[in-house]
Amino acid sequence: MARGLRSLRGSPLALLIRARVVEFLREPEAIFWMLVFPILLSSALAVAFGGRAEAPLPVSVEAGAGAEARRAALEASGQIAPRVVPRDQAQRELRTGKVALVVLDTDPPTYWFDPTRPESRAARLEVDEALQRAAGRADAFQPAALEMTERGSRYIDFLVPGLLGMNVMSTGMWAIGFSIVQQRIGKLLKLFVAAPMKRWQLLVAHLGARLVFLAIEVVALLLFAVLALGVPIAGSLAALALVIVVGALSFVGLGLLVAARPRTLEGVSGLTNLAMFPMWIFSGVFFSTERFPAAMQPFIQALPLTALNDALRGVMLEGAPLAALAPELALLAGWGAVCFALALKLFRWQ
Repeated sequence: MARGLRSLRGSPLALLIRARVVEFLREPEAIFWMLVFPILLSSALAVAFGGRAEAPLPVSVEAGAGAEARRAALEASGQIAPRVVPRDQAQRELRTGKVALVVLDTDPPTYWFDPTRPESRAARLEVDEALQRAAGRADAFQPAALEMTERGSRYIDFLVPGLLGMNVMSTGMWAIGFSIVQQRIGKLLKLFVAAPMKRWQLLVAHLGARLVFLAIEVVALLLFAVLALGVPIAGSLAALALVIVVGALSFVGLGLLVAARPRTLEGVSGLTNLAMFPMWIFSGVFFSTERFPAAMQPFIQALPLTALNDALRGVMLEGAPLAALAPELALLAGWGAVCFALALKLFRWQ
């Protein structure tokens, strides 16, 4: 028996397995993605979606003569968080996922909701039960239903700008980071330093190259979204292009900063994912940022992907002019300028 155990411990298979395990555990990035990342992801999603069955459903009540009475009836249910707003604001909130349903100012009431969203269907049942109960008996009236299915108001219309923003972020950061670190590993950066050019020109060259490839990716995604999915572009193409360019420059600057010091592909991969992780979750790619608590909103609104997604949705879904997008564009430009300046100062050329 003892001889068999010694043979197993010294076998090539056992030694190779042990070597692979030790090699894996020596990589901090691997430990992060195996142990820390799932916990962080679960925690963030729990903040946004945790306890959804008990959390009050956000509902807008169209302003009108009976709006306050309906708001009070809905609030008394304990399952709904209503507020009275004008119709245009209610439509905008429903389209962007900030509310699950709108109660229109009609008699009997009309429930305006997106049938593709589970929370909207749940809100319809809760709202109808609360208003029927407030009317004094079950089925006191027969409500009307208005499904939000027109282009520009569907969930897919909300989702595509978020996916576009995420693509701009991922392309800008991943491509820049890997390219620079590969050049650093291959000693190319050291050669470039000796060449008759300024150092910032090399970094700007990386930036320009990414813009060329990003243009191809963005055009392909937009063509598919418009032609195959029917996603509208309500604003001007020039405004949309400017938003994308400013967003791309911002994330390329962030990518340069992330790649300024690492000397291994594993190192830049871990830092890039760590920088992008908060934006994947909090920046409203797949669902509205309104799902997170008010205390988190200053942090969420300061993220560059949040600004880019808001600007993209403003142009594509609402036809917003550039003047209306000035805060988002300024935030993106600020992120890009600060990150590029820091990257130039901290950059390791060898």
